[in-house]
Amino acid sequence: MWAAALLCCCCCCCCCCWAAGAGERPSPRWSRLWGPGLRARPVLPARYFYIQAVDAQGRRFTTSPGEKAFQVKISAPDEQFTRVGVQTLDRKDGSFIVRYRMYASYENLKIEVKVQDEHVAESPYILKGPVYHENCDCPQEDSASWLEVMNCPASFPQIQRDLAHFPTVDPDKIAVEIPQRFGQRQSLCHYTVKNNKVYIKTHGEHVGFRIFMDAILLSLTRKVKMPDVEFFVNLGDWPLEKKKSPDNLHPIFSWCGSTDSKDIVMPTYDLTDSVLETMGRVSLDMMSVQANTGPAWEDKNTTAVWRGRDSRKERLELVKLSRKHPEIIDAAFTNFFFFKHDESLYGPIVKHISFFDFFKHKYQINVDGTVAAYRLPYLLAGNSVVLKQDSIYYEHFYNELQPWEHYIPFKSNLSDLLEKLKWAKDHDEEAKNIAKAGQEFARNNLMGDNIFCYYFKLFQEYASLQVSEPQIRDGMEKVEPQAEDDLFPCTCHRDKARDEL
Repeated sequence: MWAAALLCCCCCCCCCCWAAGAGERPSPRWSRLWGPGLRARPVLPARYFYIQAVDAQGRRFTTSPGEKAFQVKISAPDEQFTRVGVQTLDRKDGSFIVRYRMYASYENLKIEVKVQDEHVAESPYILKGPVYHENCDCPQEDSASWLEVMNCPASFPQIQRDLAHFPTVDPDKIAVEIPQRFGQRQSLCHYTVKNNKVYIKTHGEHVGFRIFMDAILLSLTRKVKMPDVEFFVNLGDWPLEKKKSPDNLHPIFSWCGSTDSKDIVMPTYDLTDSVLETMGRVSLDMMSVQANTGPAWEDKNTTAVWRGRDSRKERLELVKLSRKHPEIIDAAFTNFFFFKHDESLYGPIVKHISFFDFFKHKYQINVDGTVAAYRLPYLLAGNSVVLKQDSIYYEHFYNELQPWEHYIPFKSNLSDLLEKLKWAKDHDEEAKNIAKAGQEFARNNLMGDNIFCYYFKLFQEYASLQVSEPQIRDGMEKVEPQAEDDLFPCTCHRDKARDEL
């Protein structure tokens, strides 16, 4: 959503859209900075902002002016030490993402962006705090104010679609019926958020994936006063509430939806974890991908690429196609599990390659795994065109994607994949434009602030359907933060009057 600011610049000033000449130096005066990381109040695991390089004639760079063209320094003027990790990511299109992860909270924060010792735009930016870090437990009481601070949309179409199946929700009823119906055969978490504290009871044997849901709920409650809400999360891959179920439907939150089910879809655990752990223990996230999109479009390999495990029959067919047409498709398995008895036919397995190496290729093939392939957000964020299999499965954002606008579709059985690849090669400029549109969608809709907005709006709207008070049920335990979350404890100084501004 923040990237849209740059588009406004291009519309308002036609000269902004010209490419700067090769080797030119960005202008400190005309280059632009924007984004949530330039303000104190939006709290994210990794805060971020954008830089757009513009030359002295007002022409916007469309290629990189050099990864070290801008120098960024972030400091706390009132402190002896500043515990902030900073990275400047070159998107190779004349723009940069600067992301920083704070490990302590500060009264004020100073952000300096320079070109050869000259301040850029309105640098230095003084964030008048307190400026809270991710692990500071200091929720904003007024949720409407928080939504405004985060620049959240008024609604998400997918949330409206999912909740339309449930005009009302009875917490007392589902607390009994959902465990009876699913608790023995499936892995579920029963959550209650009460007075901004999180409580849980698990059902089933394989509940390790609760760590992702625990983490996002704790992160939200540190930032904003959550509504009291009681709900069940499906920890498995497949959606549970079938469309052919009896009229007595049960609301189940899942990471993946399908056209055959009525589960309430959340951002996947993979995308959620990448947001929470950006600049932490994960290296693949929506920001790091944007700095590793491979060569320019014209210099990319024209063989379509795919790697993965054997989690679906169509993936076997893809490897078979690759064997027949190696000059068109480079597809291979990195692991066998589901069809191990066929390893001699479709193997041998190959070594994993870096995800960023995918973007050395123009064409990315996206085929379902056990459900939707959760790599799609990252593939879209690259600088290659995605060919996506028609599928009954979807993530929380799939229904907002348009075939032939954001990706090239192909049939579920792969029968027209070669035809679609031929079309892409014969229509190179159109394919490039589709790749660009998919990338813009990812940049504008799948960043960390978008994910927090989606979760909060989902819980807020679901909570409004409840016909009785959520309860801390027998057997529930309080979800506590991990010990390392308190390395740099903070003091909360929320000013309610200021929060309402």
